[in-house]
Amino acid sequence: MDKPTKPRSTRIQREKRELILEAALEVFAQHGFRGATIDQIAEAAGMSKPNLLYYFKSKEAIFVTLIDRLMEAWLAPLREMDADGDPITEIRSYIRRKIEMARDFPRESRLFANEILQGAPRILPLLEGELKELVDEKAEIIRQWIRQGRLKKTDPHHFIFAIWATTQHYADFDVQVRAVLGPDKGGEGRFEDAAAFLERLFLG
Repeated sequence: MDKPTKPRSTRIQREKRELILEAALEVFAQHGFRGATIDQIAEAAGMSKPNLLYYFKSKEAIFVTLIDRLMEAWLAPLREMDADGDPITEIRSYIRRKIEMARDFPRESRLFANEILQGAPRILPLLEGELKELVDEKAEIIRQWIRQGRLKKTDPHHFIFAIWATTQHYADFDVQVRAVLGPDKGGEGRFEDAAAFLERLFLG
């Protein structure tokens, strides 16, 4: 006997879900998971709490959906690192894509940072599973390039960590970056300046 198929959501339902997720992203980025409430998210989304709970059963369900999306986007640049490509080109491209994400998705970066600072209670299996497997895979590519004499000897895992730390700094500490750079250097051009500097730092 065939199992009943799950009804497909309507366009309006999909739009409502996206509205809730956008509102939740703003609330979580400001207050973190612990400080955010369903009432705050409902107010930001412009809907009642019961209406919101029709689409998501809990605050955690909203948060996990956001994190899942974030991780998919966050890991995409690393997945694109190609073992058959030129090492300098591949690493430069990775740095560039990470800086672009810091520029375009600062709220998502802060959401992830807040979760990590709390001990990653909702995403630890993902970190120990999918993330670790991907980083191990790309670390082996870097080792291969080193064995071939195409890169200087380095620790591949810490090399990747260093790229994460330096690129995501421009999202997580954006206020500090702009304050220190001042009005002359703290505009949109700061991301291009950062990318150029980091390329020299890691590839010089």
